[in-house]
Amino acid sequence: MYVPAHFAPHEDAVGELLTAHGAADLVTSTARGMLATLLPFVYDPEAGERGSLLGHVARNNEQWSEPALGDALVIVRGPDFYVSPTWYASKREHGRAVPTWNYLTAHVYGRLVVHDDTAWLEALVRRLTEKHERGRAEPWTVDDAPARFVAGQLRAIVGVEVVIDRVEAKFKMNQNRSAADVDGVIAGVAGDGDEAGAAAMRAANGR
Repeated sequence: MYVPAHFAPHEDAVGELLTAHGAADLVTSTARGMLATLLPFVYDPEAGERGSLLGHVARNNEQWSEPALGDALVIVRGPDFYVSPTWYASKREHGRAVPTWNYLTAHVYGRLVVHDDTAWLEALVRRLTEKHERGRAEPWTVDDAPARFVAGQLRAIVGVEVVIDRVEAKFKMNQNRSAADVDGVIAGVAGDGDEAGAAAMRAANGR
């Protein structure tokens, strides 16, 4: 990934993105060609030397059974949004401004491990559920469903783990612009109703 120096995030910020993201693309190169699946992951920073991403796919999804040639890639994304030149203070001064796209992303590379084990899968499903139900007024839990039903659902999926070897991350949030331009983009994104994007801008620029 091309990462200019001002768009290189701190390791702690990358960890936050891996922890808080919604779903990501699992990409593997196989003898059949490139395969990809969008799925939610749980980030476990304590697994292995650099952590792991844990998820599951449908048993009928052939990606888990096709041996990966080399590392797997998981493309994790945070907020992203269009930036209008009209938001820049500098545009009003001299007009030398063009549109761009701001985004947070991490490319996670590592060894793909398959887990066809009910106990492992149940633990993962509980972790995924707790992650996404946390904070709800009436959070759903795995125990809300009949045990036999849950057992049948678990038989229909297979666990996947990407044991992380390296992470390449880029947080492109106008860090190369003036303070006035950054403030203009924050106001513009917030005005578009994208509070997540505005928050990402503030965090990346120390606002």
